[in-house]
Amino acid sequence: MILQWLGITFIILSIWVNMNASAESSIKLDIPTIIYQAKDAWVTLDGDALAQLFTPDGELIVPGHRWQGQAEISEAVSLVAQQSQDIRIDIERMIISGEQAVIEWRYQETEKATNHRKTTDDAIVVDFRDGRIRRWREYFDTKTPSSEV
Repeated sequence: MILQWLGITFIILSIWVNMNASAESSIKLDIPTIIYQAKDAWVTLDGDALAQLFTPDGELIVPGHRWQGQAEISEAVSLVAQQSQDIRIDIERMIISGEQAVIEWRYQETEKATNHRKTTDDAIVVDFRDGRIRRWREYFDTKTPSSEV
């Protein structure tokens, strides 16, 4: 009888471990997709699409600004859309470890007021929770890239 219970316990434990490992690997596989969806939302300046990728309490942080919650994140994209157009983003590198990612991308935009094209090299640290973005922290370099593309 004890051997039967041990056998059943072992089977249940094995199933549980496999389910958790499978869930973890599917989250890891979804991270690049989420990052590309975020890129597409920025390119199209679709604040609602970007905000939906975040947890309800998610944070978007850039030098000098912080927005928390999906409504504020959507509004942040609207502010960019008022000032910029013709967004282009090229992902240079993506490193994923667990539920974290680091992305390097080159962000280009045209300022509406001056028609000046700007290029920014950007490093982004992203934390995920439950298959969504919990925290998106950007670090800019506007001096090194060529401002003419």
